[in-house]
Amino acid sequence: MTDNKNWVFILNPIAGNGFVKKYEDTIKEKLNEFGVDADLVYTQKKGHASQIADVYAKKGYKHIISVGGDGTLNEVVRPLVGNKDVIVGIIPAGTGNDFIQILGFPNRFEDKHWPIFFEQNTMDLDVGTCNDNYFLNGMGLGFDAEVAAQNYEGEDIVKKGGKDKYIRHILKTLLFFKEKRMKFLSDNGNGYTDCFINTTSIGRRFAGGFFLTPEAIANDGLLDVCSIEKLSLFQRFRILPMVPKGTHIKDKNVTYYKTANLDLQFSEKVPYHLDGELFFDQKFDIGILPGALKIIYNPQGPHYFK
Repeated sequence: MTDNKNWVFILNPIAGNGFVKKYEDTIKEKLNEFGVDADLVYTQKKGHASQIADVYAKKGYKHIISVGGDGTLNEVVRPLVGNKDVIVGIIPAGTGNDFIQILGFPNRFEDKHWPIFFEQNTMDLDVGTCNDNYFLNGMGLGFDAEVAAQNYEGEDIVKKGGKDKYIRHILKTLLFFKEKRMKFLSDNGNGYTDCFINTTSIGRRFAGGFFLTPEAIANDGLLDVCSIEKLSLFQRFRILPMVPKGTHIKDKNVTYYKTANLDLQFSEKVPYHLDGELFFDQKFDIGILPGALKIIYNPQGPHYFK
């Protein structure tokens, strides 16, 4: 049985290339089946999910559910970090759906997952901070951020062409990406490196199947960092196929460590992503808020926390 009051589902209509709109009937059917009286609200623009979540939290709603991808969830939780009176949930409906792996649910719910979801088993999840923003899964600099920047036009990320276009951007970036000098300071030490990739994470999986930080635990109060230094073209094509299995961290060109704080600096603004959303900056003050978000998980599934 569920508490049938104070639920809101925040739906991103463009997530999953429009999948969410097709999903609305299923959600309504499941709400009726499990006796949950909920508001369904569609986002209308970038940042709108945060506004909706803030309004409903102030109204006293106790269950705020994101329906979309990792970027949608990131927006939903921004006003909710540190608010343990609110239970956050996610119905995965995006394209990559990397974050949901942490919680033991699949990329798309099957019938068997809905009763588990409405049981409301919760965990306290760590939240990462980068300058004035949050991340739940990870923050990326270097190669993967440059791939994301290939689709950047103006203030929004333009996602056209689907998976084939994304693969073309990966290949193009592999061939032509130029590493930039990066200064770093962490609990693990300090120095300089020519940054091919620097991923700082709470989760393990990125870009739909790349396990850049395969040892990350989502509630250990620490960030996992995968830093890959300058690579030759041969090394790039050798290491990249290792990432889906997480075996790249054994390579001599990869530095992997855990830390609670990390400061990074470049000589110019560079692209970076937070849970897949693209930004640009020069200096990065990265930290962690242990157990700052109460979220629904699947105790029966493989999950990435202690």
